[in-house]
Amino acid sequence: MKKLSDALKHYAEGDLLPLEAVRIIAKESDLTIAGIEDAALCNGILPARYARNRNTISIAEQRMLFQSRVAVAGCGGLGGYIIEELARLGVGHLIILDPDVYEEHNLNRQLHSDIDALGRLKVTVAAERVQKINPAVTILPLAEPFTIENGARQFAGVHVVADALDNIPVRRALAKVCTVIGIPLVHGSIAGWYGQVTVQMPGDTTMETLYRDASEQKGQETLLGNPSFTPAVVGSIQVAEICKLILGTGIPLRSRLLMIDLLYMKFDEVNLTE
Repeated sequence: MKKLSDALKHYAEGDLLPLEAVRIIAKESDLTIAGIEDAALCNGILPARYARNRNTISIAEQRMLFQSRVAVAGCGGLGGYIIEELARLGVGHLIILDPDVYEEHNLNRQLHSDIDALGRLKVTVAAERVQKINPAVTILPLAEPFTIENGARQFAGVHVVADALDNIPVRRALAKVCTVIGIPLVHGSIAGWYGQVTVQMPGDTTMETLYRDASEQKGQETLLGNPSFTPAVVGSIQVAEICKLILGTGIPLRSRLLMIDLLYMKFDEVNLTE
């Protein structure tokens, strides 16, 4: 086939590269879809799936997202929405951790759960879903829990970690590992109508401050449960924070806790600076 840059220009429609063109180039070469789309972004050509990103995210920024690596700890209510939105946004490398399988009580809120998924590993189902949405994304599913002993291995090369866990001691351990490795952590939690989001940057003690007086293993979700809409809202805000951190734009929720009350539709902010 022609040199890749020539092929990209040949098949591009303006500065957009349709998916069908990517498939043709892949068929005519030994290149992966990820490799072709990365080359397109290098040449100022935007894969057409990101056309509606372009007035918010530049082509150069889209490539930054594509070259980034994000880990998601937990693939349940929050994690499902985070994984879905990161794949659609164009984050090129995802590492997802969860040892659990889907159960019937997950069907009310966990995005990737359905009747056919019951009994299947959450990470496997999520990985299959991502490949249907965006086959340019490289996803590593780890059917194992986050542990403080394995954190350095699990998060090797990661730029940002998303906290989608439901256990307070494990959240604190996650924050410690991120501090040691020097990775930003985007925390989210949900319970009933309520949620919260914050960002811990390397060197900060945000999560220790937040959970300093917590004695329980689980949070309020044990008492209040979780409807379908709360993880969608909180997970989406976490993805926005992840996007900002990768692109170095905007003002992250560093040392600030965004408290979300969907019952009375109130958003309040708490300063977590000691």
